[in-house]
Amino acid sequence: MYRTLKKFFDFCGEKERRQFYLSIFLGVFNALFIALRIPAVYVVIKAILEGGLSKKTAFAAAGIIAASIILQTVVSMKTTMLQTRGGYNTSSFKRLEIAEHLRYVPMGYFNSEGLGKVTSIATNTMENLSGIATRCVMVVTKGIITTLVIVAFMLFFNIWIGLVAIATMIIYLIGTELMIRAQSKDSDIAVKAQDKMVSRILEYVRGIAEIRNYDLFGKSITNVDEPIDEFTKYSTRMETVYEVAMFLLSILNKLSGVVMILMSISFYLNGSMSLVYAVMMIICSFMIFESLDQVGAFNGLTRTIENCVDKASEALSSPTMDIDGKELEPKDMSLSVRNVDFSYDKRKIIDNVSFEIPQRSTAAFVGPSGGGKTTITQLLARFWDVDSGQVLLGGTDVREYSYDSLIRNFAFVFQNVYLFSDTVENNIRFGKPDASREDVIEAAKAACCHDFIMALPDGYDTVIGEGGASLSGGERQRISIARAIMKDAPIIILDEATANVDPENENLLMKAVDRLTKEKTVIMIAHRLKTVENADQIFVIDHGKIVQQGSHSKLMNEEGIYRRFIGERKQASGWKISSHSV
Repeated sequence: MYRTLKKFFDFCGEKERRQFYLSIFLGVFNALFIALRIPAVYVVIKAILEGGLSKKTAFAAAGIIAASIILQTVVSMKTTMLQTRGGYNTSSFKRLEIAEHLRYVPMGYFNSEGLGKVTSIATNTMENLSGIATRCVMVVTKGIITTLVIVAFMLFFNIWIGLVAIATMIIYLIGTELMIRAQSKDSDIAVKAQDKMVSRILEYVRGIAEIRNYDLFGKSITNVDEPIDEFTKYSTRMETVYEVAMFLLSILNKLSGVVMILMSISFYLNGSMSLVYAVMMIICSFMIFESLDQVGAFNGLTRTIENCVDKASEALSSPTMDIDGKELEPKDMSLSVRNVDFSYDKRKIIDNVSFEIPQRSTAAFVGPSGGGKTTITQLLARFWDVDSGQVLLGGTDVREYSYDSLIRNFAFVFQNVYLFSDTVENNIRFGKPDASREDVIEAAKAACCHDFIMALPDGYDTVIGEGGASLSGGERQRISIARAIMKDAPIIILDEATANVDPENENLLMKAVDRLTKEKTVIMIAHRLKTVENADQIFVIDHGKIVQQGSHSKLMNEEGIYRRFIGERKQASGWKISSHSV
């Protein structure tokens, strides 16, 4: 228990740690105020037994008890507020710290660890830490301190009964520690099952259209059921261990109480203890075990705290790229890739690739799916670090820039646009957080989306659903382009930005792209002829290598992937449904 609490306090920020330490310190006074009732009751009982309870004594005892209740209530409120603030602030700040940390991990982290695990840490783990940890720290420390104070009083009345109380407390704490260890393995498995459960549920929700389309409910639900059943199984086993252990410890408490009562009666009968002391020992035996029961009830949750801290610490310790470069301004917006190799999970994705892209020129990457086109463009903006070779911006290795000074030079427009559950205005403003409404409208007009935005129920104040689900694909793309226009980065990377756009939106989208890319360095991944043939350079990527490069006309005069690619596109675009009636 001590190790877990220390781990939790070390995990907290300095301010929150001080709040917890202060609350524990105040907990000592809280216990003393509770214990004040013991001498007050002692004075009253002694006076009654001696047949001389006066009003003065009765009022004095009542005053002490009232004062102890008031003081205990005030201190308890203060300790509760301190621990609540400490717990929720820790959870809040660690969420932000994790989010900031994940900005700088390689993108492969999200592929290998899974979105479900990250989501689980940011939600369940942090929620448990703020709620369970705070409550557990508060009750366990309060219970132990109160128990120790009452034991001190018992030692004062009778050392032998006090030693029995100490032995009971030690056995009780050892018992709860053994219970935690017995739960340990099941707890670890339950935590992993919870991560898997979140991941499967996310996958299920995202694929709900395909599941409905192919009537896969039974099979898909089975995929979700598996981690849910596993989580249920091991959580139930943990609860079973807890209930059995707490039942046995509760029996121990009650039997120890019986022993102390019998000892008190025995000492009174043999004349070694006065009646008033015997009565006080009996009262104390009930008070001490009430506090111990509180300790046991929450001590079983300390493993949950440890798991939460370990998971959050794991996310915070995930390897990041070296982002502490210099705050540099590139001398120009040219890009160079020199002998670059890159592997993911020991599988080579990019194999000894080299090329140059002069500033304010347009380069297009084409080739079979899975050939490495997207990976190359992401290496340019340092989404990953290369295994070997160099990527240079303005003649300087991208690893020499601080990440923030590097990424401000790039704007991406992806094939699959993600919009946040927020207003249209704020989604566009992501490109420039301090932009005015007028700037947002200007960017939207440039991206050809002002008209459809004004047709929305609340215009720019319309809240769109998560992922932009309430908008069409073309509308989402144009808002994404407006966001990129707002950023006004000198290098634009278009990752098949027009691949899934319907013909009605294509002309508007191409106008928006033209506005976005004017006077910029442009790198595009595209499958459409009209977006490729006017590029200054075309790179054909296959199996992680550049197999052809040159202008459209040059590549059309060569036998190879590009000419076949263009031929297939022309054939596809010329295909028509016959009007001949059958």
